[in-house]
Amino acid sequence: MFESVFNTAEATLSVRSAVICTGVSLLCGLIIAICYYYTDRKRANRGFCLSLVVIPALVQAVIMMVNGNLGTGVAIMGAFTLVRFRSIPGSAREISAIFFTMVTGLAFGMGYLTYGCYVTVALCVVMLLVHFFPVRMRAEKMQSLKVTIYEDLDYMTIFDDLFREYLKSYDKVMVKTTNMGSMYQLQYNIEMKNPGKEKEFIDALRARNGNLTIICGNATEAGEAL
Repeated sequence: MFESVFNTAEATLSVRSAVICTGVSLLCGLIIAICYYYTDRKRANRGFCLSLVVIPALVQAVIMMVNGNLGTGVAIMGAFTLVRFRSIPGSAREISAIFFTMVTGLAFGMGYLTYGCYVTVALCVVMLLVHFFPVRMRAEKMQSLKVTIYEDLDYMTIFDDLFREYLKSYDKVMVKTTNMGSMYQLQYNIEMKNPGKEKEFIDALRARNGNLTIICGNATEAGEAL
């Protein structure tokens, strides 16, 4: 069933095989891009989705040019190491999507069209199932809180009573010194008991930290970065 469309007895590549493989690569790349956009609309952008469309065709073209030669292995490794030279650090989801497209491009480049389509459909189904899995709902409610306090304050317990009053849960992410060591910057991942009381919560923090800088927004996804 998963057989290559190429005739291994021939050293040349036919135009028909090249056109079919390229067309299937672009189609599967489009399916992957649509699936990625649907499951991650907040961070998906046009440029990245366009890259997901063309990467399978690009990898497929490289593999087809060196098919049957020792350079195949070098070409595969070179294609995968391109991920390390992206200018912006990617999240685990983005890196996985890039490897996903490269794997399908490799399958199409070797002529295994049926297998490449099978991988595309199977993994897209898995992405959709994970997207609708209910465990992700709590992560959507988390916020990132950054509070600056003076160095003479005890950051271990200074906000404990306010956190118990306003927050359902909180985790301290990091503590760092700032302003030449005269201040501490605290970072937490928090979940509000009542989102409507966010201003009241921030006002209480301001009264406690001497009206220094407070930043509250969407939770950072540093844990997903690779």
